[in-house]
Amino acid sequence: MSAKMLEQTTAHDARVEQAGFGHTVRSEWSKLWSVRSTWWTLVALVVVGAGLTTLMCWGNAEWLAADDADESPGSFITWGLMIAQVCAVIVGVLAVTSEYGTGMIRTTLAATPARGRVLAAKAVVVTGVMFVAGTLTALLGYFGGNYFLDREGIGLALEGDVARAMYGSGLFMAGLALFSLAVGFIVRHTAAAISIVLGLVFVVGNMVLLIPGELGDFITKIMPGNAGGEIATPVSFNPDLMGAWPGFGVFALESAVLVAIAWYLLRKRDA
Repeated sequence: MSAKMLEQTTAHDARVEQAGFGHTVRSEWSKLWSVRSTWWTLVALVVVGAGLTTLMCWGNAEWLAADDADESPGSFITWGLMIAQVCAVIVGVLAVTSEYGTGMIRTTLAATPARGRVLAAKAVVVTGVMFVAGTLTALLGYFGGNYFLDREGIGLALEGDVARAMYGSGLFMAGLALFSLAVGFIVRHTAAAISIVLGLVFVVGNMVLLIPGELGDFITKIMPGNAGGEIATPVSFNPDLMGAWPGFGVFALESAVLVAIAWYLLRKRDA
């Protein structure tokens, strides 16, 4: 082989190696947007998240402005995201389990033998989409809800903790989607994965409040929904939970542990 041919071959191999993960990301991007469930779920995220926030602010603005109000307007300005987080769970789970359900996962893993790359690419795409969608939904809810708060003289400026709650909503939606994606890889069944995550976030996260003493307080604080959700609101309904960033740090650690388990099982199990 001539020196010129060797140089061309080496350059070609380098380009292929560099483009590998990018190709996988583009493939996962195409798969995510090629199914109608993604579109409908994101529409539901915006409608439910921004719509419920606006409705809650409209319905409670007069009471919140009263002297005897025992809640802060900041607790309501991202209220709809508490319900819309279901959409993040669905997107994260379906990004994985839909391929297992159809058998498409075998084609995906045959095309990309480095299985960790598949998991990483799905994580990048899903978290990126959900961060943008969550942040935009929070902003829409803020402008809609704050209109009614302003009319009662209790409007919130888009700064400080309020501004943090906007991109914090995006971070929480992204983190919850990643958490759900990991559970999808572990369970590999749509209904089971969605049930597990929703059970942890909505049911177990509230039931642990019944555990008495310091143990109950500790478990309540570290439950995924309770820990992660603090960053998505300027003022928490439960002041006994962790602060925004410490709570999100705990949630991120929990998600990382699940992703590590998912990566291990993806490598060891047959498709």
